[in-house]
Amino acid sequence: QLQLVESGGGLVQAGGSLRLSCAASGFTLGYSNVGWFRQAPGKEREGVSCISSSGTITNYADSVKGRFTISRDNAKNTVYLQMNSLKPEDTAIYYCAAGGLTTLSESHYDYWGQGTQVTVSS
Repeated sequence: QLQLVESGGGLVQAGGSLRLSCAASGFTLGYSNVGWFRQAPGKEREGVSCISSSGTITNYADSVKGRFTISRDNAKNTVYLQMNSLKPEDTAIYYCAAGGLTTLSESHYDYWGQGTQVTVSS
């Protein structure tokens, strides 16, 4: 069964850090480009960051540039999102997705995790 599972979410104060993990089972994540997306209450889901299968290409939404870092460990079949200097507006459910393009557009992703909640208090 192909599955993506996010972990690492939680409650943190503004200015704090969290590291999200996206672990794959049932397929080799290293063959896929991976994106992180988030959906805040009452808002549409938006692309946060993405990374190519080799890890050589990354992209970030303007709102997180300089604060978030995406990386991957293909030996562990896992992609990470290091989030620093968190702000209350980063509060959302964070999803990872695997697909064929390195893009922040969710339409190009085929497999999705169920999400992990990130809450940043002021």
